[in-house]
Amino acid sequence: MEYRQLGASGLRIPVLSFGTATFGGSNEFFKAWGSTQVNEARHLIDICLEAGVNLFDTANGYSDGMAEEILGKTLEGCRAEVLISTKATFPTGTGPNDYGSSRQHLVKACDDSLRRLGTDYIDIYHMHGFDTHTPVDETLRTLDQLIQSGKVRYIACSNFSGWHLMKSLSVSERHGWARYVGHQAYYSLAAREFEWELLPLGLDQGVGTIVWSPLSAGLLSGKFRRGQPVPESSRLAQGGGQGPQVPDELLFRIVDALDEVAAETGKTVAQVALNWLLQRPTVVNIVVGARNEEQLRQNLAAVGWNLTTEQVARLNAASATEPIYPYWHQRRFPMLGHTGT
Repeated sequence: MEYRQLGASGLRIPVLSFGTATFGGSNEFFKAWGSTQVNEARHLIDICLEAGVNLFDTANGYSDGMAEEILGKTLEGCRAEVLISTKATFPTGTGPNDYGSSRQHLVKACDDSLRRLGTDYIDIYHMHGFDTHTPVDETLRTLDQLIQSGKVRYIACSNFSGWHLMKSLSVSERHGWARYVGHQAYYSLAAREFEWELLPLGLDQGVGTIVWSPLSAGLLSGKFRRGQPVPESSRLAQGGGQGPQVPDELLFRIVDALDEVAAETGKTVAQVALNWLLQRPTVVNIVVGARNEEQLRQNLAAVGWNLTTEQVARLNAASATEPIYPYWHQRRFPMLGHTGT
């Protein structure tokens, strides 16, 4: 397993992490992802550890906290060997302070996550989204205090806009507080908008990218084919999809290119799609999920080899789309080292 530095921090993490959104299945949305319980979860985590995957990603909103509880039970006895990433800001109840990035909510959310996980510290604590109603200073000071208390080791964000992240980094720098070292973002061959602003920002500011939904809710799994119905077993068919719809013309153009490269490399379509991400600038880690051992082992086989430069260029061309303003205008300038192609 390859390990990479998480942004401008000293923390080294594996290029693959195991996502636990499949744990629990407490409601219809998460049942479409999976309903893995403790025994099966423990088996999957043992496979991860054997492969060198020691980072496990969860969130307090996954299956109403069940995912954290199951993860905590499966990691009993091996906490010192692993890294845990969890998140806050999404609603955890119906009260007026049961969501967001306020001091009131974050302190309670962190303590609740620690209890469910059965640990006294969180390695990477993500803000799951940007709270427009709470001053950035309040959020970052609270996070810095959580680090000073020993409850959190590193902080990161998820699903931020460019200005959300840049403002946050500026506030941290101004006050000498801990800064976001990672950004968990939606990125894949079928969703390359991340490259327009967030990727160059990450390069400039030393923020590592942790990718979620690297196969675009299964669209790049190899199961979706031109002229064929959506597979009944897929997450999309069961109501667990996320992100905007990918136009059929674009999707199947990408799948055709993936098929070609998969045949050349002897890998699966999904493994090629994951490997492409690992060669993108700022990408430090990909969160992979699995409902069973077979899916997990297939995902683990996406590392230990690299696509050629020519194969990457072909995939880039097949997945290219016209960016929105002002990015299409900015691309008229001869920018050396441009990363969006």
